[in-house]
Amino acid sequence: MRKKATVFASISGCIAVILGALGAHAVNHYVESGVISEKMFHAYETAVHYQLLHSIAIIAIVALQLKFPMYFKPLIFLMITGIVLFSGSIYLLVLGDFLKINMNWVGPITPLGGLCLIGGWFTLFISALKFKEKDIPPTNPPTK
Repeated sequence: MRKKATVFASISGCIAVILGALGAHAVNHYVESGVISEKMFHAYETAVHYQLLHSIAIIAIVALQLKFPMYFKPLIFLMITGIVLFSGSIYLLVLGDFLKINMNWVGPITPLGGLCLIGGWFTLFISALKFKEKDIPPTNPPTK
């Protein structure tokens, strides 16, 4: 699970940077020309920020897995699902706006993704509350 989460987070982070650069250059041009609304561009920027932030959060959770092992799998599942549903649905809405395709059916998916992200953070909170230092397995110093 650690490897899959790290692979997902690294790919997701890479995509977020690419889409952020695309937004700053190409998508912004379409806003200036009136093809994409300011409101949709703001949503696009929000999706990019949330995707990058939560990709980094997944990497941190993987790195801290030994500190919070109790809810590791559901926590990672909620974060990944949240990124895909929240940011992914906004990207589809913006693409629909650009292509003049009605993608309104995607709109209700966005809050579900947001709920998953909130659930992930709450799960991390619960895991931190239940954490006890004595639960960490001792590490053996390297032998020479």
